[in-house]
Amino acid sequence: MTQHKQASIKINFIMNFILTVSSFIFPIITFPYISRTLLPLGTGRIAFATSVASYATMLGMVGIPTYGIRAVARVRNQQRELNKTVQEIFFFNAITTLGALALYLVSIALVPRFAEDKTLFLINGVGIVFNLFGMEWLYRGLEQYRYITVRSIAFKCLSLVLMFLLVHSTSDYLIYGGILVFATVGANVLNFIHARHYISFKLEPNLEIWRHFFPALQFFLMAVATTIYTSLDSVMLGMMIGKEAVGYYDAAIKIKNILISLVTALGGVLLPRLSHYIQTEQHEAFKRVTRKAFAFVCFASIPLSTYFIAMAEPAILFLSKEQFLPSVFPMQLVMPTIVLIGLSNLLGIQILLPLGKERVVLSSVCWGAVLNFGLNLVLIPSWGVAGAAFSTLLAELLVTIYQAWYLRDQLREMVVLADLGKIGLATVLATLSTFLFRHWISPFWTLALSASVFGLIYLAILWFSREQFVSYLGQMALGFLKRRKVWLSAPIY
Repeated sequence: MTQHKQASIKINFIMNFILTVSSFIFPIITFPYISRTLLPLGTGRIAFATSVASYATMLGMVGIPTYGIRAVARVRNQQRELNKTVQEIFFFNAITTLGALALYLVSIALVPRFAEDKTLFLINGVGIVFNLFGMEWLYRGLEQYRYITVRSIAFKCLSLVLMFLLVHSTSDYLIYGGILVFATVGANVLNFIHARHYISFKLEPNLEIWRHFFPALQFFLMAVATTIYTSLDSVMLGMMIGKEAVGYYDAAIKIKNILISLVTALGGVLLPRLSHYIQTEQHEAFKRVTRKAFAFVCFASIPLSTYFIAMAEPAILFLSKEQFLPSVFPMQLVMPTIVLIGLSNLLGIQILLPLGKERVVLSSVCWGAVLNFGLNLVLIPSWGVAGAAFSTLLAELLVTIYQAWYLRDQLREMVVLADLGKIGLATVLATLSTFLFRHWISPFWTLALSASVFGLIYLAILWFSREQFVSYLGQMALGFLKRRKVWLSAPIY
């Protein structure tokens, strides 16, 4: 087994950012092809089955994807304790996964809407089982982001090739569903095999499997509540209106989900590091990192959400056909959640959880789930897809406000009003430029040209106004170039 080296946050962020960018690029390639091939009904079937399976997966994982990261991070420098902790969590997860799978299979047999696509649901059931072997929490807890990135991109490339080779008509939705599951299963199996480099598979004595139940339970309840207002929309649309509506909603939130992954890319690497800082009482380091994370979230989320509100129609037309134009308004409604989720991810997952404030996070997401469910019941029958989108927006707003109020003292230290003003002004002026590119060129060139001009105006204004985060990025870039210049000019012996 290798020594667990602590990579720098910068390297981890770069690796996670590459992974995130790949999550941005691949859907740009796959979704236009899939939406045109499978049409709203086919994509709706896939999204509906995936949403239902996500609940069973969540039940089987019982909060371990987040709890496991923290648990591993706290013992990563103690090999015997690390082996014991990982084995305990794995066996505990095996029991819960089998229970979730049994419940999932029973629901397929009993619920008519599920039975209509029985084969597709069973295919997704395979993914539920193999989630157990993924152990992604182990790699994130050890900050092995280089491996995570390489493995993920490799399987994405493979699934992309299979999609173009095998999916050619509306009847191929089952094949596409199988490809999605195959990519997940393959990555999870590889994870399990590769884990021997970090832990021993030799059983440790006196395993205490159930000591993880109550700590993981809190994370599970968080996951349940979060999933309710992130995935329940699709399920309720499918049950209350139909699978075609799910297809429209899936198109509306596709770009949002991609952008959220970009905004939360830094946050994804911070939980293990911040948990380690709290465990070792490095409070100043904790504050320094969270302040930079807040600056990044504001810098990235505000312009991205605003740009895609303005350019929702060409974005939908680029990713799909004219049949998906009903997705435009719902997409505009959910775009502000990029800012809200970016902030709640930072406040909840990266600050409150390392501080041991799980109950605050749990309470916030539970209230968000209750609000989302109630609004869905009222708004979906009358507003359809737009009702689901608006419900999600209000739920995310409630969650963010709840967490921000609890951390209001810490927020005062993180918020620099002048810089937020600069970001706001730069976003408004950059957004005005998008009106130059409407309705006279193809959706692709509309997005390519408008995004380029938008980005240049936004960054230029922030650079010349000396906005803190852009100045920090500039210093990093100059430092890198200086080091590269020295390296290139060094004599060769």
